Amino acid sequence: MADSTWIEIGHIVAPQGVRGELRVYPSSDFPERFLEPGTRWIQRPQQPEPQPMALVRGRTLEGKGLYVVKLDGIDDRTQAEALRGCALLVPAEDRPTLEPDDFYAADLMGLRVILQATGTEIGLVTDLYEAGNDLLEVTLHDAPTTFPSLPQEDRQDASAADAAPGAKGIARSKKRKPRKVLVPFVVAIVPEVNLAEGCLYLTPPAGLLDP
Repeated sequence: MADSTWIEIGHIVAPQGVRGELRVYPSSDFPERFLEPGTRWIQRPQQPEPQPMALVRGRTLEGKGLYVVKLDGIDDRTQAEALRGCALLVPAEDRPTLEPDDFYAADLMGLRVILQATGTEIGLVTDLYEAGNDLLEVTLHDAPTTFPSLPQEDRQDASAADAAPGAKGIARSKKRKPRKVLVPFVVAIVPEVNLAEGCLYLTPPAGLLDP
């Protein structure tokens, strides 16, 4: 996407047929973005400025979760193929008004996740999955390595020994991949989203955050 003045509503995944139609995978919940004629913008890879193009018509591709659109001036498969991988944009000020407690998926990405009961930040929102209820993917922060049963001097000795190559009888520490959990995006579990502060608050049920 060019910058924050634009919203990506989908991306072109393939030509459809031989008459210049395009398959679009949506990232917008508003069907009119793909069905109603009007100006849309194409963001080509490696080009900074989006290009305006007229959407002539659109339709749903049943059972595929895709839309098929026809853009003015794209009249054959070769021209359509040249747009594979391009993003479809609209200006940010063209956002429809949302109902209370509704949010754009793009606004949720990267929010800090904070436990409401303690104020502890536990991770970041890194993805959103559509299901019966939407699911937030939260990538948890790594917990620091501790030696709770050792005095300070022994902790230092243990850390040094752990780092020594080939140290017999001592397990070498390994960097773990960040752990991810799926959080149902419902009021009972996510009671507050504060976009201004870049965070949301979590009241997880028992076991939700367990390894």
